[in-house]
Amino acid sequence: MAKRRDVGAWGEAIAARHLAEHGYVLRARNWRYGHGELDIVAEHGNAIVFIEVRTRRSDAYGRPQETISPRKRAKLIATAQAYLDEHGLQDAQWQIDVIAIELDEHNVTSQLEHIECAIEG
Repeated sequence: MAKRRDVGAWGEAIAARHLAEHGYVLRARNWRYGHGELDIVAEHGNAIVFIEVRTRRSDAYGRPQETISPRKRAKLIATAQAYLDEHGLQDAQWQIDVIAIELDEHNVTSQLEHIECAIEG
């Protein structure tokens, strides 16, 4: 059985492929600032899109998208703003999306939900 980190990396790869197939241009993966991390940074249309990927094999602790705590939300917003500042994009349109992925016991995607503007900044 894959470790939690392996499941997360697997989910991020699935999400990156999904985004590319839907016209998103990937700018960065696993971008870090201080104690924060952005799983995927992409461009879509005129917007910078920060994507938090949540991957689970079971819903025993809730659906993937339900596992984002208020603290995690605040950290995502702060890290997104740091990315914008560092890249001179303070005036850019931006949003934080969530891609929730559920895997079966063979690591096959049983459900993928892309929730746009899931976290308000």
